[in-house]
Amino acid sequence: MTILQIIILAIIQGITEFLPISSSAHLIFPSLLLGWQDQGLVFDVAVHFGTLIAVVFYLRRELLSLSRGWCQSLLTRKLNDDGRLAWGLLVATLPAGLAGLILDDYVELYLRSLLVIAATTLIFGVLLGWADKHGRREVTLEQLGWRSILIIGIAQMFALIPGTSRSGVTMTAGLWLGLTREASAKFSFLLSVPIIASIACYKSLKLILADTSIAWAEILLGAGLSAVVAFLCIRWFVDFVNRVGFMPFVIYRLVLGVLLLAIYAFGSL
Repeated sequence: MTILQIIILAIIQGITEFLPISSSAHLIFPSLLLGWQDQGLVFDVAVHFGTLIAVVFYLRRELLSLSRGWCQSLLTRKLNDDGRLAWGLLVATLPAGLAGLILDDYVELYLRSLLVIAATTLIFGVLLGWADKHGRREVTLEQLGWRSILIIGIAQMFALIPGTSRSGVTMTAGLWLGLTREASAKFSFLLSVPIIASIACYKSLKLILADTSIAWAEILLGAGLSAVVAFLCIRWFVDFVNRVGFMPFVIYRLVLGVLLLAIYAFGSL
């Protein structure tokens, strides 16, 4: 990869990882428009670690409180709000984690097509708009129940399908369950920590087993740039959805989905 490719792809990954617009739908454009090859496993590892650093740094206070609550629950067998939420995050991560282990190869072989990405971009964009418009927006993180936690965890499984957006589908589920916009975004960000960490470790293991030569300069540039961009995006996003809502992202997804369908249609003529 050239320096320009690393910069562009790292910025795209950093922007789209936590916004409800799907990173896979955007990472397909460089290959379509510029003829770039797939970025490869080394770059995937780099940007996943970069976005993980960003969200951990942004949520460092919340994660520290959750860790204390979780440890306290192990020692005293009593759950405070932090301990319950920490266990809830682990429970919500299990469905997507298990589905990823089972279906990862199938998804890579059969679902990474332009038509699938276009369809999921449109479908889950409409669902996000419906949930934002009709959700009660009353439930806070402290009030989030086990049933809702499990439903959001199950919804996260759909993020295996390219174009869905992990953050988008978990925020949609949160809004549908009555969470406030800020609570749905915060829970989605918290839920991203174990899942991104799992993906980064899994891909790192594949990289080690494949005995691939590692270009450390590429890794550091990709990880650092994606971390900075992702952190700035998270900070901006929480304030934006509190003031404006999710509808701009819904409109963007619909326009993007139609554009991808048009590219697919004209490409198959």
